[in-house]
Formats: sequence, structure tokens, C-alpha cells
Amino acid sequence: MDSAALFRSSIQGEVHVIIGPMFAGKTTALLRRIQSERNNGRSVAMVKSSKDTRYGLDSVVTHDGNKMPCFAASTLSNFRSEIGHEAYSKLDVIGIDEGQFFEDLYDFCCYAADHDRKTIIIAGLDGDYMRRSFGSVLDVIPLADSVTKLTARCELCGRRAFFTFRKSAETQTELIGGADVYMPVCRQHYVNGQLVTDTASIISECRKS
Repeated sequence: MDSAALFRSSIQGEVHVIIGPMFAGKTTALLRRIQSERNNGRSVAMVKSSKDTRYGLDSVVTHDGNKMPCFAASTLSNFRSEIGHEAYSKLDVIGIDEGQFFEDLYDFCCYAADHDRKTIIIAGLDGDYMRRSFGSVLDVIPLADSVTKLTARCELCGRRAFFTFRKSAETQTELIGGADVYMPVCRQHYVNGQLVTDTASIISECRKS
């Protein structure tokens, strides 16, 4: 075995998870980590869900406009074939943005880190607008070498915001949008805001009946 092959065989995979509500800087933190890996001479690639078309499909873009080229995929299981097996084998680090949109996130991370010895860095929402587990992001935590929980600033009072409040009346879990649809809020304003939304919904249903 040559020295390069011996070095690669000694490398272990890693999984790092960045979670938090919307507008907490998760994508910014992810891009910073990926750029740092690239600056250290490692081969990197970014992946995002093809469901997220807000800023086009060829880039991961933060809310303040920073961006990095990426691959858009419907599932992570297709990523290897889409990038090409040879290109995939040369990758050291894979960044995954909006991880909650990938149903096969756990299986991909498990195989890529344990078998393929890749470093996987995931950014995603830990909870939906109802504060319930969103997608498979929380399932990956038992695999993780590190978990970073970020917070935003409550749009109503400026305190630390842990939750994402949906301004609209839509009830589906996956509703892709930005500041026009969502805002980060503290616990107090989440509870108060949810009460207002629930009351308005009940009144609306009563008027229809």
C-alpha cells in the first residue's frame, strides 16, 4: 500500500450538525465551515434540496446574500450518481443545506461517514412552525460528532429566538418561504402569537359553518 492510500485508510468520517430556527445563521455557519475546510486543502461539495428554488438551484445562498455553488438533488441517494462516482470518491467534505428536506438524510450520513469516511456538515431546522421535529435532522444527532444549536433574535422584542413562527394560515409542514412567511420569535411571543393564530382560525371556521 502506497503512502497516499495508507493515509486515506487512516481517515475517519465525521458528522457535524448545525440546527436552529429560521434566520439564526445556519447557512452562514455552514458556508463558513465549508470554506475553512477548502482553505485547508480538502476537496468539498455543497448539496441542497431541489425543492428550495428561492435563489435558483445552482447555489446555496444565505439570507444576507452570501453564496456558494452547489448541487441540487431530490434525494441524497442520487447525489453520488449525479456528481459522478469518481468525483465523489475524491471528496473529503460534503455540506448539506436545509437538511430537513431530505428524507434519506440519516441513511446517507451513516454510510458516507462510516463507510466512505467523508466529513458531513449539515445545516437544518430542528423544528417546524409547530415546534415539532422536522424531517430527519434530529435523527442524525446520535450519529454526530458535534451539534451546534444557533438562535436568532426575536423579531418582536429582540430577545433570543428559539422558534420559527409562521405568519400565514397554511398548515402544511413544508412551506418554503422567507421573511414574508416566517419570523424568529422568543418563547413568549411564540405562545402569544400561536394563540392569536389559533383563535383567528377557530373564528374563521365558525363563520364558514
